[in-house]
Amino acid sequence: MYATQRATIKQVALEAGVSTQTVSRVLNSRPDVSPETPLRVQRVIERLAYQPSAVARSLIRKRTHTIGVVGAGLEYFGPSRTLAGIERQAADLGFSVLLTLLHEPETDDLRPVLSDMLSHQVEGIIWAAPEIADNRSWIDKVEQPAVPIVFLTMEPRSGSTVVSIDNREGGRLAAQHLLAHGRMHIALVTGPLTWWEARERQLGWEEALNGAGLTAKPRQIVEGNWSPESGALAFTRLQAQFPEMDAVFASNDQMAQGILHAAWKDNVRVPQDLAVVGFDDIPEASYSIPPLTTIRQETNELGRAAVRALGQLIATWHEARKTQTDPAIAAQSVKLEPRLVVRSSSL
Repeated sequence: MYATQRATIKQVALEAGVSTQTVSRVLNSRPDVSPETPLRVQRVIERLAYQPSAVARSLIRKRTHTIGVVGAGLEYFGPSRTLAGIERQAADLGFSVLLTLLHEPETDDLRPVLSDMLSHQVEGIIWAAPEIADNRSWIDKVEQPAVPIVFLTMEPRSGSTVVSIDNREGGRLAAQHLLAHGRMHIALVTGPLTWWEARERQLGWEEALNGAGLTAKPRQIVEGNWSPESGALAFTRLQAQFPEMDAVFASNDQMAQGILHAAWKDNVRVPQDLAVVGFDDIPEASYSIPPLTTIRQETNELGRAAVRALGQLIATWHEARKTQTDPAIAAQSVKLEPRLVVRSSSL
C-alpha cells in the first residue's frame, strides 16, 4: 500500500482561485478576507484533505507549543505521579512535553541542561527534579532566562515561581494526629536530609511536639533513604536507642511499610504497642496490614498546577514579545495542602 501524496497550500490556493497568502489568512481566522472566501477555501481544503504543517505554522508564529520538563527520582511514587500530572495537563492545554531526566540530581551546575532545553526551542520549563543539597545554586548564576521557568518541590526563592506541597504542614499533621491519640513518645524516620522535602517534614514534626510541650531529642530520629529496607533498619535502631517509643512517623509510605514488616517480625503489635503514620498515600497504603494512616499529597495535581502556572507565564511572555516590551512576570509561590488519611495503623 502506497501513501497518497499530501496536498500543499499551493494546490489549495490554485483550486480556490486565491493566493497562498489568502489561504493562510483563512487558516488563521484573519478578518482581512472577503466574506465569501473562507467558505470557498474550506471546501477545497476538505476535498483535498489538506492539513497544514504544524512545523511550518510554528515557525511562522514563533511558537513550538512544547514545554521542557527536567525530572529525577522517577523510581519514587511522588515524582512519577507528578510527571503523570504534568503530561496530562500539558496535553489538555495543547503542549507537547520534552523530558530530560537527571541521573545525578545532586550536582550544583545544571546550566548545560538548561542550555540543551533551550536548543530544542521549548516555550517554558518545569524544573521537577527535587531540591537536593545545593542543586539550586545555578539559579543565581543565570541572569534573565530565555523562557519562563516553574520550579517544583523547592524552597521559595525571590524572583522564582515555585509550586510545591506544604511538606512542613504534612509533618505537623502526622505528629498532631499521634499526639491527639495519646502517643507521647513519637519517633521520626526522615528521608535523606539532603532533600529539602525531608527537612521540611522533620520541621513540621518538631513543631507539633514543641507545641505539645515536648522536646524532640536526637535519639528519637533516624535518617532513612525512602526505601522499605531503610524503614526496617530504622525501626531496629529506634528500638535500641528509643525503647519507650510508642509511635513513629515515617516520612514516606515505603519506609512506613518497612517499619510495619519489622514490627511484625519482632512481635510488636500495631497499633496497640506502636502507632505508625506514613506520608504520600501510595495505592498500597490501604492494603498494608494493618492499613496505613498517612499524609496524602496530591502529586498528580502538583504537576497539573505547575503546567497551569507555566501556561500563564508563557502567555504573558508571548504577549510581551508582540508588543516588544519586557515581560513583567510576577513570581509566585503556590502551596498545595496535604491531607491526613486515617486508617487502622494509628488508632
